[in-house]
Amino acid sequence: MSGLSPKLQPVFDGVKARNSNEPEFLQAAEEILHSLGPVVEAEGGDKYIAVTKALFEPERVIQFRVAWYDDAGELQVNRGFRVQMNSAIGPYKGGLRLHPTVNLSILKFLATEQVLKNAVTTLPLGGGKGGSDFNPKGRSEAEVRRFCQAFMGALARHIGPDTDVPAGDIGVSGREIGYLFGAYKRLTNRFEGVLTGKGPTFGGSLIRPQSTGYGVVMFVREMLKVKGDTLEGKVVVISGSGNVAQYATEKVNALGGKVIALSDSKGILVDEEGITDKKLAEVMDIKNVRRTSLKAYTEKYSSAKWTDFSEQYTDEDKKANPLWEIKCDVALPCATQNELNAAAAQALVDNGCTIVAEGANMPSTPGAIQILRSAKVAFAPGKASNAGGVATSGLEMSQNSQRLGWSAEKVEEELDKIMTRIHADCVKTAKAYDRPGDYVFGANVTGFLKVAEAMLAQGLA
Repeated sequence: MSGLSPKLQPVFDGVKARNSNEPEFLQAAEEILHSLGPVVEAEGGDKYIAVTKALFEPERVIQFRVAWYDDAGELQVNRGFRVQMNSAIGPYKGGLRLHPTVNLSILKFLATEQVLKNAVTTLPLGGGKGGSDFNPKGRSEAEVRRFCQAFMGALARHIGPDTDVPAGDIGVSGREIGYLFGAYKRLTNRFEGVLTGKGPTFGGSLIRPQSTGYGVVMFVREMLKVKGDTLEGKVVVISGSGNVAQYATEKVNALGGKVIALSDSKGILVDEEGITDKKLAEVMDIKNVRRTSLKAYTEKYSSAKWTDFSEQYTDEDKKANPLWEIKCDVALPCATQNELNAAAAQALVDNGCTIVAEGANMPSTPGAIQILRSAKVAFAPGKASNAGGVATSGLEMSQNSQRLGWSAEKVEEELDKIMTRIHADCVKTAKAYDRPGDYVFGANVTGFLKVAEAMLAQGLA
């Protein structure tokens, strides 16, 4: 990626010098700065240069030891993190990720994306991210519980309902949130909305597990509406098979589309007949109850095809994940960062895909984004299209503050309003800067301006 505004190149050079060993964070920073050129070059835009310098420096980074005992009685030690990136418009808000790849570069990139994502929701939420290099896969229920209790023992002093409100992410589902909340309650003797994604019996919001997946499809619905089209009859390919992919599939089905492929870390599942709600129930049982590979789906539905695949290609590779070589109308990358590379994007273009909307955080590489935009494929970045999860977390915080629980219908209605508004704001901002249809630009600038004005009003606090 090249061509930064001359006014912002020194900013990126400074970020790069201070964070030279953090490629994911630098990728996120550069992508955002590319969008901000027209903002700083406009009349009166110089005031935003100082904001960009502050935006990419976390307000606080916390790193801590997580010591716990496995089932064999052996001491295990992991690293825990919390990046409290920006609180200009509200308390830090963002998920906790449990995965062996977790490091500061990944968490700082996620936290930076979270700042702008939370801003575009129009809810009063700052941005943060955290997690650990602990891998819950293959661990017993008791081991996961002991780890979560140890993790919260170190984190509890740094969070609170008006300070920092974590949620789930990769490796952290309702089970882990429950253990974390129980540990926090025992440590502090307080029952408060310190975490979102809680179970409905102890302060969680209905629709929260569905919200990211529902939200990305609601955003796609609005993208199609601009084209005078709908999801009815559209063929959809989705990466991943966790919460986001599962509920995106459910919402696609509800709107008349047909999902023909999902994936996990072991490979790719293709069902040309469509993954109906009945078949989706099998996917949910495989991933949420049995916690095993999607390959088990083919044992029940023999017409489906399974391909072993666990590679991740970069823009320099001429190979693509076979998932993205499947002919489709809409592609939803919902698994992990940088999963869709340039070769994959070209395959989507060649096969006639017209919409790509990110359900994960930064799943598309810079090369992929460039190819999609050059080919006039409507491309929605995660900070806009996957904002449904944090939006519903904000709604959960509101319910906790009110000591009320809303109906599923009310939560989904509010989520739909938020996703529709995010889409409209992205379109409006892009048009205002003569960049019609550029959702990346619209999302980055919409979020940045809200955060920037708050930072300037508070003396860059």
